[in-house]
Amino acid sequence: MISSYKREPKIDENYDAIIIGSGMGSLSTAALLSKEGKKVLVLERHYVAGGFTHVFKRKGYEWDVGIHYIGEVQNKYSPIRKMFDYISNNKIEWEDMGEVYDKIIIGEKTYEFVKGVENFKSKMKTYFPKEGLAIDRYVQMVFDANKAMKKFYLEKTFPQFLSTLFGFFLRRPYLKYTSKTTHEVLNSITKNQELIKVLTAQYGDYGLTPKLSSFAMHASVVKHYFKGGSFPIGGSSQIVKTIDPVIEKSGGQIIVRATVKKIIIKKNKAIGVELEDGRRIFSNIIVSGTGVFNTYNQLISNDIAKKFGFKNQLKSLNPSVAHGCLYVGLKGDAKSLKLPKNNLWIYQDHIDHDSAVELYLKDQSNEFPLVYISFPSAKDPSWNDRYPGRSTIDIITLIPYESFEKWEGSSWKKRGSEYEKTKEDISKRLLEHLFKHLPNLRDKIDYYELSSPLTTKHFVNYQKGELYGIDHSPQRFEQKFLRPKTTIKGLYLTGQDIVSAGVGGALFSGLITSASITGVNFMKKIYQ
Repeated sequence: MISSYKREPKIDENYDAIIIGSGMGSLSTAALLSKEGKKVLVLERHYVAGGFTHVFKRKGYEWDVGIHYIGEVQNKYSPIRKMFDYISNNKIEWEDMGEVYDKIIIGEKTYEFVKGVENFKSKMKTYFPKEGLAIDRYVQMVFDANKAMKKFYLEKTFPQFLSTLFGFFLRRPYLKYTSKTTHEVLNSITKNQELIKVLTAQYGDYGLTPKLSSFAMHASVVKHYFKGGSFPIGGSSQIVKTIDPVIEKSGGQIIVRATVKKIIIKKNKAIGVELEDGRRIFSNIIVSGTGVFNTYNQLISNDIAKKFGFKNQLKSLNPSVAHGCLYVGLKGDAKSLKLPKNNLWIYQDHIDHDSAVELYLKDQSNEFPLVYISFPSAKDPSWNDRYPGRSTIDIITLIPYESFEKWEGSSWKKRGSEYEKTKEDISKRLLEHLFKHLPNLRDKIDYYELSSPLTTKHFVNYQKGELYGIDHSPQRFEQKFLRPKTTIKGLYLTGQDIVSAGVGGALFSGLITSASITGVNFMKKIYQ
């Protein structure tokens, strides 16, 4: 059972591994180590575990914070499904979202993303009949990029001497996909900018526009959804609920409200952690799932960070985009309200993704560059049993951290009237997008609440309210230090920063981090 540090749970003097943070990367790492018999302690500063996989409840509703759909898990033989099954002992169940998982709305036009590779290609060709060759080439390049990716991440598990000898040869096939932007690649196979706009419409899933994002990141996300989207039955909290018993079985535990102040390093070796109250807990293995910026700027002293060159390494990276999410509660069930299972991606007409973002960043009174709408209560077949006669909607847009920076340092729920007015203005604008496409909901809203980048900073501890850790640009993939094992003995990293953005990336980070720590071939164990 997950316990709170405030209730003074029993904590042993030593653990086989201490993991900081309880996001998907941390949970995945903790589960894999636990299944190898390691006693693992997971320390989470928030009052709930799960990172972006956690839920919160308010006014009789429940909202999933970070998971809106996951690809491929409906296929029990897919890599991501087998990974989830392994770390949860087959306890997580999934609901297929159906034939259409995403609808791309550009002005008055709607494009459906349908499951199945051949179905997807056929559907795109009905929209763009003259672009058949380009669409085929695009899909093939997506598959080629993902095939090359495997050896790239395998190399990250190697000891340094093997990486020095063979690393380049394993990385090189993938680098031709990582080194180019998404727009560069797509523009090389088609000059139809509307097609490019449609094919890149899921850029919000990794937070970087086509002219800035690495094609490798784009390809990873797109392939992830080719076989459709699914939602965890019972909500995303089922992930941590099913992994917790796996950790406990080996004597480990998850403790919330346990803020790690610093990683204890002696003689260039990580030996433990110090909590906010001064308590010290020791282990020969320390894993940080808090992101590279937090790890090197917050958890390690400046002297040590400078000594090992971490500060210079961080100069090559940028934090990812911040966001706002409007959590909406409605009276009435999903069926009576005619809520769809599929997500809506809403964009302006006659402007490309990059230009739309640029205009918005210059002046936030301009139109949102994207609006994403998810209907979790329609996706989860268990929802009505838990919350009868109620429904929820999530509406997300990009919001720069700088637009809320003036309230930095203020307390949650105590940021003043101007802050609340700013949030209310954004909320009203987002609701109008909802009403445009589902006008029947205009008088059905019971409650809504907007999270800001400061909300993300407060609860998830990303200092700039970033949603996806670091930007997954071409430059990001050139950084050899983004690997599980750091140059400090006993200190490891996990999470989306060392693999790729999103739940899937964080999930597989656990695999390569655990392999780096133990030397175990988890690929063989999980996928044999």
